[in-house]
Amino acid sequence: MPAPDRDRFIDFIRAFSLLVVVAWHWVFTIIIWRHDGPHATNPIGFTRGLFIATWLFQVMPLFFFVGGYAHTEAWEAGHEKGRFRTTVQFAWYRVKHLARPALILAFGWWLLGTVAVFLWDVDGVPRAVKLILSPLWFIIVYVVLIALFPITYWLHERFGALVLVWGVGVAVLLDVARFSHHVSWAGWANFFVIWGTCHQLGYFWEELVALGRRVAWGLMWIGLFGLAGLVGSNIYPGSMVGVPGEKFSNMAPPTICILALLLFQAGVALLIRPWVLDRLETSRRWATANDVINRFSLPLFLFHSTGMALWAAFGYFVLHNQQVREPTVMWWLGRPFAFLGPLLFTLPIIFLLGRSYVKKPSTPTSPSSPAAA
Repeated sequence: MPAPDRDRFIDFIRAFSLLVVVAWHWVFTIIIWRHDGPHATNPIGFTRGLFIATWLFQVMPLFFFVGGYAHTEAWEAGHEKGRFRTTVQFAWYRVKHLARPALILAFGWWLLGTVAVFLWDVDGVPRAVKLILSPLWFIIVYVVLIALFPITYWLHERFGALVLVWGVGVAVLLDVARFSHHVSWAGWANFFVIWGTCHQLGYFWEELVALGRRVAWGLMWIGLFGLAGLVGSNIYPGSMVGVPGEKFSNMAPPTICILALLLFQAGVALLIRPWVLDRLETSRRWATANDVINRFSLPLFLFHSTGMALWAAFGYFVLHNQQVREPTVMWWLGRPFAFLGPLLFTLPIIFLLGRSYVKKPSTPTSPSSPAAA
C-alpha cells in the first residue's frame, strides 16, 4: 500500500491512463492487411466529430504530468532513506528499470522478424514488427525524461515556474518555425520540449492541489479554450491522435495542441481528485482495482501490442475474419467485446515472460483498510 503521505490519486491516474491506452489500441484499432503487411487505422477519420473523444482519451500528456510528480516523490523518499545520494544515481536506477524490458522486447521481435524473413521469406514481417513495437515510442521518451531528471529537477529548484514559461515559449517558437518557415527539425525538437514541459508541470502537483478548485477550473478552461482556438484556426487537426489522411498528426511530432490538452486534462484531474480519493478510501473494489492495475502496469503495456498482433493474425489466418476497412454498425456494436481477444493472447505472454516485472501486492496497514487487496 502506498505510504500515508503519498497521493494515492497519482497511482489511480497512472492506472487509468494505462487502461485507456491499452483499451484504445485493442478496441479502436482497425488492422488492414495489404500486400506489404498490416496497416493500422482508426474510426476517427470515418466518423464526423469523433475527434472530440481524443480530447479526453489521449491521456499521454496526463501520464507524463503525473509521472513528473511521481519521480520527485520517489527521489525525495529514496534520498531521505539514504537509498540515493544524488539525482544522477536515482535517474540511472530508474532508467535501467524501465529500459531493460523494453530493449529485450524490441530485440526479441527484431530477432523473430529477421529469422522469419530469412527462413520463410514471409511478406509483411518488417511492417508487422514495426507496428507491434510502435507503442514503445512512449517508453523511449519517458526514459529520456528520466535521464534528464537531474537537470530538470535542478532547474525546478532554481527557477520554479519560469521553466514552464520557457517550455511553452520554446514550443510555440518551434511550431512557428515548423509551419511558417518549414524548418523540418523543429517538429522533432518539440518531441522533447513538449513532453518535457508536461513532465515539468508535474513537479508543481502539490502546489496545484493546495491552490484549490478555483485554479483547477482555471486550468481546465484555459486548456479547453486554447485547444478549441488552435483547432478552430484550421492550422491544427482536431484529433489528438494520428488519423490517416490528415495533413499531419498532433502527436508525431507533438504540437502545441498537446500543451493546451495538458492544461485541460490537468484541470479536470484536480477537480475530480477529492471524489476519486473518497472512492479509493471507502470502496474496496476501487482500491483493489487500482492496486492490481498498478502492479501489472509495465508488463501489460509492454506486451499488449504483441497480444493484439497475435489475435489479429489468429483472426485473419485461422478464423478467416472478414477485413473491416471502415467502421460499420456491426463493428461499433462489437466494440464492448473487442478487448477480449487481445486480452486472452496477452495474459499468457505476461505469465510466461513478464512475471518478473509485476510489482508485489500492497501490504495492508490495518484489517479495516479498504485498500487491502
